[in-house]
Amino acid sequence: MIDSHTHLYCNDFDADRAEVVLRARQAGVTHVVLPNENLESIPQIHAMQDAYPDYCSVAMGLHPEDVNDSWSDALDEIEPLFTGERHYVGVGEIGMDLYWDATYREQQMQALERQLSWCVKFNLPFVIHCRNALSECLEVLEGFKGQMPRGVFHSFTGSEQDLELIRKTGDFYFGVNGIVTFKKSTVPAVLPAIGLDRLLLETDSPFLAPVPNRGKRNESANIPYICQKVADSLALTTQQVTDATDRNARALFSLPE
Repeated sequence: MIDSHTHLYCNDFDADRAEVVLRARQAGVTHVVLPNENLESIPQIHAMQDAYPDYCSVAMGLHPEDVNDSWSDALDEIEPLFTGERHYVGVGEIGMDLYWDATYREQQMQALERQLSWCVKFNLPFVIHCRNALSECLEVLEGFKGQMPRGVFHSFTGSEQDLELIRKTGDFYFGVNGIVTFKKSTVPAVLPAIGLDRLLLETDSPFLAPVPNRGKRNESANIPYICQKVADSLALTTQQVTDATDRNARALFSLPE
């Protein structure tokens, strides 16, 4: 299984990162995609990529929760990295988050637009974080009609109506994580509408650990629980889900076989 969205490079794993990677491998995780968060996390994510070059792929970007008054300066520092020596498989984690605070709504929209332009410029997919901001994200994406980048709506928890709105804008992928296992989750009911050909498995570690480990630090080794719940919801085998979601992740991020 490919974990298409995990933050194994962050401080939460500093004490036992090697053990976490080993557990992931033992659980059947063959590759992980690491989305960046901010300027401070860039050395961390590069260090993990260097330590596990065949196991980790990196998406580079500025997380919406890190958009503040100096967002433009931050993007000025990040953009040249795409033409440097390192290889990135996507632009992310980008998007909008108005759940806790809408103070930087306009700045988040501007940052999203600029980073989506990198997708076009460098022919890379996006990894979008969208929380309480679907209309805003879609408004920005609509500006790319005719040159719409490919990408994934990570940690998707929307309704079928949300799904329809997104698909009017473009044919994107949808990342499903531990939330799908939560008792009151609405995600399982939406999975048939998403379709296996547009699903990606992710953990979003260290966040959103699936049942039976909910409330604990999440890690990539937990992805079999997510795979099992998706398989049960779609009346498929875990192997069918693994094959399809791995194929989707490789297609989106141009990952090697």
